Amino acid sequence: MGKHPNDRLQGTLDLLILKSLASRGSMHGYGITVHIQSIAGDALRVEEGSLYPALHRMAQEGWIRAKWGSSENNRRARFYSITPGGLKQLAAEEKRWSELTAAVTRVLQFT
Repeated sequence: MGKHPNDRLQGTLDLLILKSLASRGSMHGYGITVHIQSIAGDALRVEEGSLYPALHRMAQEGWIRAKWGSSENNRRARFYSITPGGLKQLAAEEKRWSELTAAVTRVLQFT
């Protein structure tokens, strides 16, 4: 079942995670937060309390997969990668985001 249009802003974290994994490949959780924050110019912050439940839920949905590996500083970490189902979900989320931002733009430009 699709999201209600008013729930779209709450779903932005999924969009950001899926886009990060699609563009950068496999990453651990901290790498995802750093990537999003650096691309957004520090305008967006992803907190651990939001990130890890989202990653867990997305893995349960089959949009991403997780496997254990070693980070750059040889620490054990879970690495996440996007699945074919995740790519489909990303396309749907990008479409919803475009529709939402276009609607908001129309309202802001109305005189």
